Amino acid sequence: MTGRDITVVVVTWRGREHIARCLDSLRAQTLPHRVLVIDNASDDGTAGILGRYPEVRVVRLPANAGFAGGVATALSAVSTPRIALLNDDADADPAWLAELGRVLDDDPGLVAVTSWILLRDGRTNSLGVALTPDGHGFDLGFGERPAISPEARDVFGFCGGAAMLRTQAVAAVGGFPAEFFLYYEDTDTSWRLRLAGGRIGVVPSAVVHHSHGASSDVRSAAFAQWTEGNRLRMLARCAPATVAGRAFAAHLAVSVRLMLRRARRGTPAEHNLRSALRLRVWATVVAELPRLVRARRAQGVTRAQRRAVWDQWAGAT
Repeated sequence: MTGRDITVVVVTWRGREHIARCLDSLRAQTLPHRVLVIDNASDDGTAGILGRYPEVRVVRLPANAGFAGGVATALSAVSTPRIALLNDDADADPAWLAELGRVLDDDPGLVAVTSWILLRDGRTNSLGVALTPDGHGFDLGFGERPAISPEARDVFGFCGGAAMLRTQAVAAVGGFPAEFFLYYEDTDTSWRLRLAGGRIGVVPSAVVHHSHGASSDVRSAAFAQWTEGNRLRMLARCAPATVAGRAFAAHLAVSVRLMLRRARRGTPAEHNLRSALRLRVWATVVAELPRLVRARRAQGVTRAQRRAVWDQWAGAT
């Protein structure tokens, strides 16, 4: 691999407080590479920080397109055969990029590799993405303190916070879903890569340290809106039809129960338990179903292929 082979993409929005740490860690990488920063119309002085890194190419968007929109923009601007993703509130150990690249070199069947992402207190943030039996995505190992380094293995999906992908493989399955804005875009992309026959692995020797929640508030209404809606969008695009149908029905049923409970107990503090938000999300995604179904059909995947991926990975850790 050479510097012409890999572009590291960093998507930022109001990253003035942490992006220098991220870019400094990229300067320290042992493997040559290019760096592309997608600035989501930051208005906090981020541009001034980026100006200190002349080796970095910056694309400034006129409005905030979210992480998903930022990566989608980057994919259209990248010519290298590999693209690595790193959150702007994360910093990578010096061998991070080399370790991810080494594993991709050694196994042509892998289309993506994900990192061992650690929280600042040393607990695990992510060892890849898994699926629950009802189709929720979650980070493997979250909150754990492994006694020994985890083993490299196949996982369902990569975590978009720190991963390396084969650019052409991602393009072949339709790229990143810009309309997701935030959350579930990595799980959706992983699912489509697997439907196309690709494999995804975790590389525990590729270590990244992450300030979880520094760039987005997981307690906000926006977090609940995007996670609830994008999970339904992902299932409509990727899951077996029966699984997606059950998820839509369950989301509506839970929302109605929460509405009835609210009449007795008042509005819950958690946004994802607020019936008004959940019903609004459900109605929005249902209105999008014709477009989501078209995207599903464009994948050219059989029912048997969808069922095989689901049976192998739903509930597997």
